[in-house]
Amino acid sequence: MLRRVAPSLRRAILTSSAHGRAGAQLTEPGLSPRHALLPQWRLCSSAASTNSPPPPPPPPSSPPQGTPRPAGGSTVSSLNPAEVAKFAAIAETWWDSEGPFKPLHLMNPTRLSFIRSTLCRHFRRDPNSSKPLEGLKVIDVGCGGGILSEPLARMGATVTGIDAVDKNIKIARVHAASDPSTASIEYFCTTAEDLVKENKQFDAVISLEVIEHVANPSGFCESLSALTVPNGATVISTINRSMRAYATAIVAAEYILNWLPKGTHQWSKLVTPEELVLILERASISVQEMAGFVYNPLRGEWSLSDDLTVNYIAYGMKKVETPSESN
Repeated sequence: MLRRVAPSLRRAILTSSAHGRAGAQLTEPGLSPRHALLPQWRLCSSAASTNSPPPPPPPPSSPPQGTPRPAGGSTVSSLNPAEVAKFAAIAETWWDSEGPFKPLHLMNPTRLSFIRSTLCRHFRRDPNSSKPLEGLKVIDVGCGGGILSEPLARMGATVTGIDAVDKNIKIARVHAASDPSTASIEYFCTTAEDLVKENKQFDAVISLEVIEHVANPSGFCESLSALTVPNGATVISTINRSMRAYATAIVAAEYILNWLPKGTHQWSKLVTPEELVLILERASISVQEMAGFVYNPLRGEWSLSDDLTVNYIAYGMKKVETPSESN
């Protein structure tokens, strides 16, 4: 179930931001004004109660303003050392489907369904083909142990996986080498910003469950845009900054069900769909479609939904810069 993002909706978000706080730089989540929250993406205001020791209470809905972007177009690092250390500690468990990354393993088929559908439509490929992404250069930014990179390679894509955690890259390389269909994946311990400096570009740039862990979401998205060829595709998934997300993705998943290590997510660093559309628009990526993920505990499965209040995914197109825009 995909939600098309109409041009009028994108203009409304941009216009709302323009009338927001004077001089605000949207380099961190939460800087778009409250009236930019549109009825279609109404956030759930109820949180589940629990007898388990709760995590720290969520901060106000608008986190403090981040560091403004430097003038002159210089790149701001989105690397967050604390997050790198956090994921390095559990790197050995990437391919343990019952370990800390179990939620990602369960969600992977649904994420791939969205990616296959949108990329095939974008590049006019047959989604029923055994290798619908053949001939496309795809980068998986924040690839972890390679649980997304490998199925992308099996769909025929020429895949590059990058991650800031060296242990993740080592795990990914060893696992990919064990299967001839994934042995061609190139993995590098680096960041999106560093690849931009090397003038690398790809037909499709994919970054799933990463933006909520970076230090500078706006700078990170600008790097993703720079890595995307003009008219190329960008896919990002993350968690909404809503009270429902706080109750389910943090309190329940980390403190009650123990699906994730405690402290995996910080509520203040989560990004709303409206904010993501705005950040990507400013990075020359026009969001075309969005979908939510919902979990069925009885079946143990995820599915696509119109509900964006917790987990969601977005697909956008890199806009071609015209001479008037570049001046």
